[in-house]
Amino acid sequence: MKKHGYLFATAFVVFYWTALSLAEPCPPEGVQVGPVCVDKYEASVWEIAASNAALISKVKKGRATLTELLAGATQRGVSSDDYPCDDSGNDCQGKIYAVSVAGVHPATHITWFQAQQACANAGKRLLTNAEWQMAAAGTPDPGTADNGTTTCATNSPGTVLTGSRSNCKSNWGVFDMVGNVWERVADWADLNPNCSDWTTQAGIAGNDVSCWGGDDGPAFGFQRIPAVVTRGGSIFSGADAGVFAVENQDPLSTAPNDAGFRCGQ
Repeated sequence: MKKHGYLFATAFVVFYWTALSLAEPCPPEGVQVGPVCVDKYEASVWEIAASNAALISKVKKGRATLTELLAGATQRGVSSDDYPCDDSGNDCQGKIYAVSVAGVHPATHITWFQAQQACANAGKRLLTNAEWQMAAAGTPDPGTADNGTTTCATNSPGTVLTGSRSNCKSNWGVFDMVGNVWERVADWADLNPNCSDWTTQAGIAGNDVSCWGGDDGPAFGFQRIPAVVTRGGSIFSGADAGVFAVENQDPLSTAPNDAGFRCGQ
Protein backbone atom coordinates (compact mmCIF):
# COMPACT_ATOMS: atom_id res chain seq x y z
CA MET A 1 0.00 0.00 0.00
CA LYS A 2 2.80 2.42 0.83
CA LYS A 3 4.39 1.76 -2.56
CA HIS A 4 1.09 2.32 -4.35
CA GLY A 5 0.50 5.52 -2.39
CA TYR A 6 3.95 6.79 -3.32
CA LEU A 7 3.37 6.01 -7.01
CA PHE A 8 -0.01 7.74 -6.92
CA ALA A 9 1.46 10.84 -5.28
CA THR A 10 4.30 10.94 -7.81
CA ALA A 11 1.89 10.59 -10.72
CA PHE A 12 -0.26 13.40 -9.33
CA VAL A 13 2.72 15.75 -9.01
CA VAL A 14 3.83 14.98 -12.58
CA PHE A 15 0.28 15.55 -13.86
CA TYR A 16 -0.01 18.82 -11.90
CA TRP A 17 3.22 20.30 -13.22
CA THR A 18 2.48 19.12 -16.76
CA ALA A 19 -0.88 20.89 -16.59
CA LEU A 20 0.80 24.04 -15.36
CA SER A 21 3.35 23.93 -18.16
CA LEU A 22 0.59 23.53 -20.76
CA ALA A 23 -1.58 26.27 -19.27
CA GLU A 24 -1.88 29.58 -21.10
CA PRO A 25 0.86 31.80 -19.64
CA CYS A 26 -1.10 35.05 -20.08
CA PRO A 27 -4.79 35.93 -20.35
CA PRO A 28 -6.14 36.57 -23.87
CA GLU A 29 -5.72 40.34 -23.50
CA GLY A 30 -2.01 40.01 -22.66
CA VAL A 31 1.29 39.08 -24.28
CA GLN A 32 4.14 37.23 -22.58
CA VAL A 33 7.20 39.49 -22.51
CA GLY A 34 9.94 37.71 -20.61
CA PRO A 35 8.49 37.00 -17.15
CA VAL A 36 5.71 39.61 -17.46
CA CYS A 37 2.24 39.54 -19.02
CA VAL A 38 1.90 42.89 -20.80
CA ASP A 39 -1.49 44.10 -22.01
CA LYS A 40 -1.69 44.05 -25.82
CA TYR A 41 -3.54 47.35 -25.93
CA GLU A 42 -3.47 50.69 -24.15
CA ALA A 43 -5.91 50.69 -21.28
CA SER A 44 -9.50 51.76 -21.62
CA VAL A 45 -11.26 52.48 -18.33
CA TRP A 46 -14.73 51.21 -17.49
CA GLU A 47 -17.10 51.94 -14.62
CA ILE A 48 -18.78 48.69 -13.58
CA ALA A 49 -21.44 48.39 -10.90
CA ALA A 50 -20.56 46.11 -8.01
CA SER A 51 -23.75 44.17 -8.71
CA ASN A 52 -22.35 43.04 -12.08
CA ALA A 53 -20.09 40.44 -10.52
CA ALA A 54 -19.99 38.29 -13.65
CA LEU A 55 -18.49 41.06 -15.80
CA ILE A 56 -16.03 42.08 -13.07
CA SER A 57 -14.89 38.46 -12.87
CA LYS A 58 -14.32 38.37 -16.64
CA VAL A 59 -12.35 41.63 -16.49
CA LYS A 60 -10.11 40.21 -13.76
CA LYS A 61 -9.51 37.08 -15.84
CA GLY A 62 -8.70 39.14 -18.94
CA ARG A 63 -11.63 37.68 -20.85
CA ALA A 64 -14.16 40.51 -21.09
CA THR A 65 -15.18 41.27 -24.68
CA LEU A 66 -15.99 44.70 -26.06
CA THR A 67 -19.59 43.60 -26.61
CA GLU A 68 -19.90 42.60 -22.96
CA LEU A 69 -18.33 45.84 -21.79
CA LEU A 70 -20.61 48.00 -23.92
CA ALA A 71 -23.63 46.12 -22.58
CA GLY A 72 -22.68 46.06 -18.90
CA ALA A 73 -20.32 48.98 -18.21
CA THR A 74 -19.70 52.64 -19.00
CA GLN A 75 -16.46 53.73 -20.62
CA ARG A 76 -14.81 56.69 -18.91
CA GLY A 77 -12.04 59.12 -19.81
CA VAL A 78 -12.46 59.18 -23.57
CA SER A 79 -12.81 62.95 -23.98
CA SER A 80 -12.99 64.35 -20.45
CA ASP A 81 -12.22 63.70 -16.80
CA ASP A 82 -15.50 61.94 -16.04
CA TYR A 83 -14.21 59.25 -13.70
CA PRO A 84 -16.49 58.43 -10.75
CA CYS A 85 -13.69 58.82 -8.20
CA ASP A 86 -11.27 61.45 -7.00
CA ASP A 87 -8.04 62.44 -8.79
CA SER A 88 -6.14 61.20 -5.72
CA GLY A 89 -7.32 57.66 -6.38
CA ASN A 90 -8.19 57.23 -2.71
CA ASP A 91 -11.81 56.29 -3.40
CA CYS A 92 -11.39 54.44 -6.73
CA GLN A 93 -11.40 50.90 -5.34
CA GLY A 94 -14.09 48.81 -7.01
CA LYS A 95 -15.29 51.68 -9.21
CA ILE A 96 -13.08 51.80 -12.31
CA TYR A 97 -11.42 48.92 -14.15
CA ALA A 98 -8.62 49.00 -16.71
CA VAL A 99 -9.24 46.72 -19.69
CA SER A 100 -7.02 45.76 -22.63
CA VAL A 101 -9.38 45.47 -25.59
CA ALA A 102 -9.10 46.38 -29.27
CA GLY A 103 -11.38 48.86 -31.03
CA VAL A 104 -11.84 51.62 -28.42
CA HIS A 105 -10.23 54.95 -27.69
CA PRO A 106 -7.70 54.62 -24.86
CA ALA A 107 -8.28 56.30 -21.51
CA THR A 108 -7.03 59.89 -21.18
CA HIS A 109 -7.61 62.74 -18.71
CA ILE A 110 -6.57 60.38 -15.92
CA THR A 111 -4.14 60.91 -13.06
CA TRP A 112 -1.38 58.48 -12.16
CA PHE A 113 -3.24 57.63 -8.95
CA GLN A 114 -6.47 56.78 -10.78
CA ALA A 115 -4.59 54.72 -13.37
CA GLN A 116 -2.83 52.74 -10.66
CA GLN A 117 -6.15 51.94 -8.99
CA ALA A 118 -7.84 51.03 -12.29
CA CYS A 119 -5.08 48.46 -12.89
CA ALA A 120 -5.35 47.16 -9.31
CA ASN A 121 -9.13 46.76 -9.53
CA ALA A 122 -8.59 44.57 -12.61
CA GLY A 123 -6.03 42.42 -10.79
CA LYS A 124 -3.06 44.01 -12.55
CA ARG A 125 -0.53 46.81 -12.07
CA LEU A 126 1.28 49.55 -13.94
CA LEU A 127 4.38 48.38 -15.78
CA THR A 128 7.76 49.48 -14.52
CA ASN A 129 9.85 51.66 -16.80
CA ALA A 130 12.18 48.74 -17.53
CA GLU A 131 9.27 46.41 -18.33
CA TRP A 132 7.74 48.98 -20.66
CA GLN A 133 11.05 49.34 -22.51
CA MET A 134 11.35 45.58 -22.86
CA ALA A 135 7.84 45.25 -24.32
CA ALA A 136 8.25 48.19 -26.73
CA ALA A 137 11.33 46.82 -28.51
CA GLY A 138 10.99 46.83 -32.28
CA THR A 139 7.94 49.13 -32.51
CA PRO A 140 8.32 51.12 -35.78
CA ASP A 141 8.66 54.89 -35.44
CA PRO A 142 7.12 56.88 -38.34
CA GLY A 143 8.14 60.26 -36.92
CA THR A 144 6.04 62.92 -38.64
CA ALA A 145 5.30 60.55 -41.55
CA ASP A 146 2.21 59.07 -39.88
CA ASN A 147 0.12 57.79 -42.80
CA GLY A 148 -3.13 57.83 -40.81
CA THR A 149 -3.94 54.17 -41.37
CA THR A 150 -1.21 51.63 -40.56
CA THR A 151 1.67 53.48 -38.91
CA CYS A 152 1.89 54.50 -35.26
CA ALA A 153 -0.26 57.56 -34.51
CA THR A 154 2.36 60.25 -33.97
CA ASN A 155 0.75 63.03 -36.03
CA SER A 156 -3.02 62.74 -35.68
CA PRO A 157 -5.88 65.12 -34.81
CA GLY A 158 -7.15 62.73 -32.16
CA THR A 159 -6.49 59.40 -30.49
CA VAL A 160 -7.04 56.34 -32.65
CA LEU A 161 -8.78 53.09 -31.75
CA THR A 162 -6.61 50.61 -29.88
CA GLY A 163 -4.97 48.09 -32.19
CA SER A 164 -6.23 49.86 -35.33
CA ARG A 165 -2.76 50.74 -36.62
CA SER A 166 -1.69 47.35 -37.96
CA ASN A 167 2.03 48.15 -38.31
CA CYS A 168 2.33 49.76 -34.89
CA LYS A 169 3.33 46.60 -33.07
CA SER A 170 6.43 45.60 -31.11
CA ASN A 171 8.53 42.52 -31.69
CA TRP A 172 6.56 40.92 -28.83
CA GLY A 173 3.17 41.68 -30.37
CA VAL A 174 2.21 44.66 -28.18
CA PHE A 175 0.31 47.43 -29.99
CA ASP A 176 0.62 51.22 -29.93
CA MET A 177 3.68 51.63 -27.74
CA VAL A 178 4.77 54.54 -29.93
CA GLY A 179 2.30 57.41 -30.34
CA ASN A 180 -1.44 57.53 -29.66
CA VAL A 181 -1.13 58.37 -25.93
CA TRP A 182 1.84 58.81 -23.65
CA GLU A 183 1.85 55.79 -21.34
CA ARG A 184 2.36 56.23 -17.60
CA VAL A 185 4.56 53.67 -15.90
CA ALA A 186 4.92 52.80 -12.22
CA ASP A 187 8.11 54.81 -11.68
CA TRP A 188 8.29 58.36 -10.35
CA ALA A 189 11.01 60.94 -11.05
CA ASP A 190 11.85 64.56 -10.24
CA LEU A 191 9.72 66.91 -12.29
CA ASN A 192 11.62 68.54 -15.16
CA PRO A 193 9.94 70.78 -17.77
CA ASN A 194 13.09 71.04 -19.91
CA CYS A 195 13.32 68.64 -22.86
CA SER A 196 15.92 67.64 -25.42
CA ASP A 197 16.61 65.07 -28.13
CA TRP A 198 18.52 62.58 -26.03
CA THR A 199 18.91 59.68 -28.46
CA THR A 200 20.98 61.69 -30.93
CA GLN A 201 23.26 62.80 -28.10
CA ALA A 202 23.58 59.17 -26.99
CA GLY A 203 24.31 57.89 -30.48
CA ILE A 204 20.91 56.17 -30.91
CA ALA A 205 18.77 56.81 -33.98
CA GLY A 206 15.26 58.19 -33.64
CA ASN A 207 15.37 61.79 -32.35
CA ASP A 208 13.39 60.65 -29.28
CA VAL A 209 12.62 63.30 -26.70
CA SER A 210 13.70 63.26 -23.06
CA CYS A 211 12.42 65.46 -20.26
CA TRP A 212 14.46 63.98 -17.46
CA GLY A 213 16.71 64.99 -14.64
CA GLY A 214 16.68 66.72 -11.32
CA ASP A 215 16.03 70.22 -10.06
CA ASP A 216 16.25 72.77 -12.89
CA GLY A 217 14.55 75.51 -10.96
CA PRO A 218 10.95 76.28 -10.00
CA ALA A 219 8.26 74.36 -11.85
CA PHE A 220 4.56 74.90 -11.13
CA GLY A 221 5.76 77.11 -8.29
CA PHE A 222 7.60 74.29 -6.50
CA GLN A 223 10.91 72.47 -6.63
CA ARG A 224 11.66 68.78 -6.30
CA ILE A 225 8.09 67.53 -6.59
CA PRO A 226 7.46 63.99 -7.92
CA ALA A 227 6.43 63.57 -11.52
CA VAL A 228 4.98 60.78 -13.61
CA VAL A 229 7.36 58.92 -15.90
CA THR A 230 5.58 58.56 -19.25
CA ARG A 231 6.78 56.71 -22.32
CA GLY A 232 6.45 56.45 -26.08
CA GLY A 233 4.98 59.76 -27.22
CA SER A 234 1.48 60.67 -28.35
CA ILE A 235 -0.55 61.86 -31.32
CA PHE A 236 1.07 65.28 -30.94
CA SER A 237 4.71 64.16 -30.65
CA GLY A 238 5.77 63.74 -34.27
CA ALA A 239 9.50 63.03 -34.48
CA ASP A 240 9.79 63.23 -30.68
CA ALA A 241 7.88 59.93 -30.30
CA GLY A 242 9.60 56.56 -30.21
CA VAL A 243 10.48 53.57 -28.06
CA PHE A 244 13.05 55.69 -26.20
CA ALA A 245 10.83 58.76 -25.70
CA VAL A 246 10.48 59.61 -22.01
CA GLU A 247 8.98 62.49 -20.07
CA ASN A 248 8.65 63.51 -16.46
CA GLN A 249 6.92 66.84 -17.03
CA ASP A 250 3.66 66.27 -15.17
CA PRO A 251 2.93 66.01 -11.44
CA LEU A 252 1.14 62.80 -10.50
CA SER A 253 -2.18 64.60 -10.00
CA THR A 254 -2.39 66.02 -13.54
CA ALA A 255 -4.62 64.51 -16.22
CA PRO A 256 -3.46 65.49 -19.75
CA ASN A 257 -5.60 64.85 -22.82
CA ASP A 258 -2.83 62.87 -24.55
CA ALA A 259 -1.64 60.63 -21.71
CA GLY A 260 -2.94 57.22 -20.70
CA PHE A 261 -1.42 54.00 -19.45
CA ARG A 262 -1.03 50.25 -19.91
CA CYS A 263 -1.25 47.48 -17.32
CA GLY A 264 0.61 44.24 -16.82
CA GLN A 265 0.89 41.43 -14.31
